[in-house]
Amino acid sequence: METRKVLSSLCYFSIFFAGFLFPLVVYLATRDEVTKTHAKKSLLSHLIPLIPTPLIVAAVWHDFASLHDQVPAFTIISIVVLMLIWIIVLIWNVVKGVKILTAE
Repeated sequence: METRKVLSSLCYFSIFFAGFLFPLVVYLATRDEVTKTHAKKSLLSHLIPLIPTPLIVAAVWHDFASLHDQVPAFTIISIVVLMLIWIIVLIWNVVKGVKILTAE
């Protein structure tokens, strides 16, 4: 198996074991443009779940500061949205990693 394929697919699979560090290291260390492109795409996909983090912090702060005996709906909705984003990103990374390994 080619080193290019293995490194590219590991960049996507690193969501399970190294987060955004492995794609970042591969992006900075490799000279191969194809591997560099996959490392950049996987790095960006690993960082996507960080986007709604301020929304969740604001939701928790708002709900628990102003609601005392009510259901914190904003917090629950924010957590559900974040979980959906994580699941979508996880599936996308697995699909991309498998596609790279099976491509000829």
